[in-house]
Amino acid sequence: MVVSQPVQHRRWWRPRLDRPALVALLLGLVGVGYRLVLTLYTVPVSNSDEATFGLAALHISQGRAHPVFLYGQRYMGMLESYLAAPLIALAGPSWPVLRLPMLVLYAVFLYLIYRLTRRICSPWFATFVVGLLALGPERVIRDQLTVVGGRPEVKPAVLLMLLIAVGLAAGTIRRRRLAAGLFGLLAGLALWSDWLIAPYLAVAGLLLLYAARRELLGWSGALLVAGFVVGVAPMIWANLVAPPGEDSWSVLQEISTRAGPAPPWSQRVRGGLVEGVPLAGGLCPIDGCARWQEWFGLLYPVLLLVAAALAVVFYGRTAGAPRGSRVGPVAHLALVVGAVLTLLSYVRSPLAATDPLGNARYLSVLQISLPAVLWPLWLAAITGWRGTVGMLGRLTGAVAAAVLAGLTVISLVATVRFAATGVAGSRDEERQARELAAALRADGPREVYGDYWICNRLVFNTAEEVVCGVVDGALNPGQNRYLPYWRQVGRADRPGYVVEAGSAAEFRLRRLLGDRLDSTPVREIGEYRVYHPETPVRPWR
Repeated sequence: MVVSQPVQHRRWWRPRLDRPALVALLLGLVGVGYRLVLTLYTVPVSNSDEATFGLAALHISQGRAHPVFLYGQRYMGMLESYLAAPLIALAGPSWPVLRLPMLVLYAVFLYLIYRLTRRICSPWFATFVVGLLALGPERVIRDQLTVVGGRPEVKPAVLLMLLIAVGLAAGTIRRRRLAAGLFGLLAGLALWSDWLIAPYLAVAGLLLLYAARRELLGWSGALLVAGFVVGVAPMIWANLVAPPGEDSWSVLQEISTRAGPAPPWSQRVRGGLVEGVPLAGGLCPIDGCARWQEWFGLLYPVLLLVAAALAVVFYGRTAGAPRGSRVGPVAHLALVVGAVLTLLSYVRSPLAATDPLGNARYLSVLQISLPAVLWPLWLAAITGWRGTVGMLGRLTGAVAAAVLAGLTVISLVATVRFAATGVAGSRDEERQARELAAALRADGPREVYGDYWICNRLVFNTAEEVVCGVVDGALNPGQNRYLPYWRQVGRADRPGYVVEAGSAAEFRLRRLLGDRLDSTPVREIGEYRVYHPETPVRPWR
């Protein structure tokens, strides 16, 4: 079914959208507009992780550095920083400028998932998916708008790859060799940006193999490989020159075993599936799920099984048909397998059990499979509503419609609650951080020590006019992602100390100052206190 038709009227050309496309466009505009307002107000609140990407973007824009991985890491790609660098070069460093590319990526994601869903499912179901994704509870917004690496860019990349494969199978793409090269480039960039997308890259590659397996033996295959090598080249180069034990694979293995003995599978399945899926989907508050809110996590594997069975049945029914007519069920199966592999790779990690609240964000890529997961419910609801089945079918349709309505209502309520209550708290915290930056920029000190969650955020807020070295609660060296800042503060004759009022770091600092405490200037700025002793306090020396 055609999404739109060109209409020639005198010298004006305009697309004519059918009703599902028009409704989807309006819902998408609402979703983008809502996120634009949040972006302008820096909601959700910024932090030092995001500031590290922002500082990298600043360094890229100034030509000072061209990092492959996040400062202090060896595995998280910096594509988001490169996307933001031109804007920061034009407008200077600020949180809305840093996040604007994420908003564009979200809009592209909505468009691509609409196109794919309409292609392999139905027009009105595609509209429903767009409407559901236009909603924005806090956790979902965090994953979509904050610049913390990987997820905002890899989701549209995978969707475009799937659309390319479907288009090649259906014969709707003219420049087939260039499409194969673009497929490879997207795969390479996505893998460099975030290793967690590897399951979806694998199933997209299998779908491409189904769609154009003979062509891949020729120039299309060569361009596919060339595009992939170009996209992943930064990661390959960085790992080739990395010291022993500091390559990406070694670092990831070390992180995966750092948590100690692996918890039982039952705990990992509960944390990764029963809690993780609802958390990642924004169906629970940011601080965790109540028991009754875990229902979608229990239902999720059932929906995956039903979706896989439907895809196999529909594929069998189209036996003998052209490949373009059979690619829809194969794409459904690819989305299901991508979700299954992502869940399996996640629950293998001990972190799925020990900290499901902090790590459920890694499941946000499951949004890619949302059309396949919800398609059985939509089919059952539509079939029951049309009355073409018996009593059992109508009952099943009513239950399916209730599940879809429940998902929509829960997401809508969570979105309204966040907009009504969460925005004010985020803005208040952001205001205090700006006040701290303004005070230090105006009156000094310009070299300070602080904890991890203070430092890089402060440096970004001051455009590096204030430099901060990270210390822990005992005032020993902490997680300094960008070592030049630490060295600069270490050379300062009279550094300051920024601590949260009443924190362990403040108590430790006051003890170390001893008799000098009474003569040390102290300023209170919101929840922060700035100490500026005459002589440095560096207990690690």
